[in-house]
Amino acid sequence: MELITEIIIYIVTAVLIGICGAWAYLIKSMIETFTQTPYLDKFENTNETTPKVSIILPARNEEKYLAKCLDSLIDQDYKNYEIIVIDDSSEDSTGKIIANYAKKNSKIIHVSAKSKPDGWMGKNWACMEGYKQASGELLLFTDADTKHAKQVISLSVSHLLSLQLDALSAIPRLLTFDFFTKISLPMISTFLHTRFSAINVNNPKKKAAYFFGSFFIITKKTYEQVGMHEGVKHEIIEDGALGRKVKESGYKMRIVRGDNLIDAVWARDASTLWNALKRLMIPLYLQSEKIAVGSFLAVLFLLFIPFPVFVIANVIPIESISTKLLYISAGIASALIYTGAIIEVKMGLKLKIIHALFAPLGGLIVASGFLTGLIHAKGSSSVSWRGRSYSMKDHTQNSLSI
Repeated sequence: MELITEIIIYIVTAVLIGICGAWAYLIKSMIETFTQTPYLDKFENTNETTPKVSIILPARNEEKYLAKCLDSLIDQDYKNYEIIVIDDSSEDSTGKIIANYAKKNSKIIHVSAKSKPDGWMGKNWACMEGYKQASGELLLFTDADTKHAKQVISLSVSHLLSLQLDALSAIPRLLTFDFFTKISLPMISTFLHTRFSAINVNNPKKKAAYFFGSFFIITKKTYEQVGMHEGVKHEIIEDGALGRKVKESGYKMRIVRGDNLIDAVWARDASTLWNALKRLMIPLYLQSEKIAVGSFLAVLFLLFIPFPVFVIANVIPIESISTKLLYISAGIASALIYTGAIIEVKMGLKLKIIHALFAPLGGLIVASGFLTGLIHAKGSSSVSWRGRSYSMKDHTQNSLSI
């Protein structure tokens, strides 16, 4: 029995050492991303033109946020643009808000989306309905719960054209309102600095590519040639899938930091947080059950397991080399997770340090949300999002690639 216990301890220790190595790499990638990702407002401006920009803004049940978003878009210092606001079958006063703004400002075009056809995700259909009304050379896609600084359109157009880009996406400052989102988001964000690092997206030799749905601007020609939102109509995470299509098609794209100019809501409350976590797992499951299960286990071990192991190691009498190694490796792994959370909170999300101190709970919430999404995807052929149910049968998802 003692021999079996020793073997188990050594196996767990080996796993913890691997977790330490992974976190050392994650932390290195985080620091590189924060220090090397370019900013939306820092570039050599050689542009002297002001092509027309069509802002495409889908909105479904957005009465709480829409007015603030529209106010920020109306107040831009760029002159040549239109705002196409699509009411995506809202059940609240969203449509009335759009109509009132359209009466007062000629830049706003009110579009009531037709009924969503089968096989389409709602937002993707709304974006296509908006595109049909667009007359601009450039298309700027944003969300109804996003606020923009006065110079955002001017900067994005000049940045795009000065660097001769086909598409440009900006990382917003992610707003959080409830305690559980504030402690969970830092744990999710740590993974964005490796495979999904903006540095990798900006490197044409790397396959990584995606857009932030809250803000990306693309030439109309490029958008049409990659198939528009129709080409990603069944994708749950449509911005990721569209970004991949742009890069895979050989177009020049870039991701920049815009967190000093753009605010976007990531999860509005604990309920939407939980649904968002589940939603992240479903594309992976639809690609491959093995990928989904592997991703869940990776998240569980990287974000949570070192903490309970460290607690247990403190209870076990340290009488052998194996228990000493277990204690040390669990302690180092836990410390590295805290370090990553603190870096993310201070350099990325601009939250308070206290939120990083709840890293064990945040990691557990993320892992539990992923597990729930995995179970849901395995046992159901449909997905619920924003009050709609979508049949995902026969729809492979390409928005995420692990």
